[in-house]
Amino acid sequence: MHKTEEKLQAFRRLLEVMDELREKCPWDREQTLDSLRNLTIEETYELADAIMNQDLEEIRKELGDLMLHIVFYSKIGSEKGAFDIADVLNGICDKLVFRHPHVFGEQKVKDSGEVLQNWEELKMKEGNRSVLSGVPVSLPAMIKAHRIQDKVRAVGFDWDRREDVWDKVAEELQEVKYELGNGEEHDKMENEIGDLLFSVINAARLYHIEPETALERTNRKFMKRFKYLEKKAREMNRSLKDMSLEEMEAIWQDAKSI
Repeated sequence: MHKTEEKLQAFRRLLEVMDELREKCPWDREQTLDSLRNLTIEETYELADAIMNQDLEEIRKELGDLMLHIVFYSKIGSEKGAFDIADVLNGICDKLVFRHPHVFGEQKVKDSGEVLQNWEELKMKEGNRSVLSGVPVSLPAMIKAHRIQDKVRAVGFDWDRREDVWDKVAEELQEVKYELGNGEEHDKMENEIGDLLFSVINAARLYHIEPETALERTNRKFMKRFKYLEKKAREMNRSLKDMSLEEMEAIWQDAKSI
C-alpha cells in the first residue's frame, strides 16, 4: 500500500488534471452542478453493483469515478466563489471530530449503539430540528425506510424485544388481507401494503439484515432461474406462453438446484 505522501501526491494530481480538463476540454467546460447530478447517481449505483459482486478491482474503478465527481463539484464551487475542495475536506473533518468526542475528546461510550445515539444528539445541537432531517427526500423508498428506522432507533424509538416485530408483521399482513376481501379499494390497499413492507424492513433491520441487499440478491437469483427456464424452453422448441404452469414449475425446481 502507498505511503501518506504518495496518497497526497495522487490527490494533488487529480486536482491538477481537473484544472486542465475544466480549462481545455469543451465537454468538461460545459458541465454544471445540475448536469453532473444524474451522472453522479449513476456512478453511485455502479459502485453499489461492484460491491454486491465483491469485485474489488471494479470497486477501485468506481471509487475513482466518484472521487472525480467530488473534485468536479468542488471545482465548480470554487469558480462560483462558494467553496473549494479544501472547504469540503475541512468541513467533513470538523464534523467527524465534533461528532466523535469519544475519540477526539474525553467522552466515554460502551458500544456502537451509544455512538449512534450521541451522533444524533450532536446533530440536534448543530441545528437539526428533527432526527429525520438528514434523510434525503430522493432516496429509494426501501433504503429510505431502513434509514428512517435506524435514525429513530438512535433516540430510543425501537422495539424492546426484536421478536415482537413479527407480531407487527402479522398484524399488517392481516390488514392487507382484510382490504383484499373488502372491495379492493386501491388507496387503502396501497396504504396497507406500504405498512406491511415497512414492518418487514423493520424486521430485517432488527436482525441485522440490509433489506436492499437482501432483495437485490433475490432479484438476481430470480433472474438467473428465469433465464434458465427460458433456455430450457428454447431447447424444447417451446414458448413459455404455450407451456403450462406445471411444466414451468418443474423446470423452475431444476433451476433451484444449479
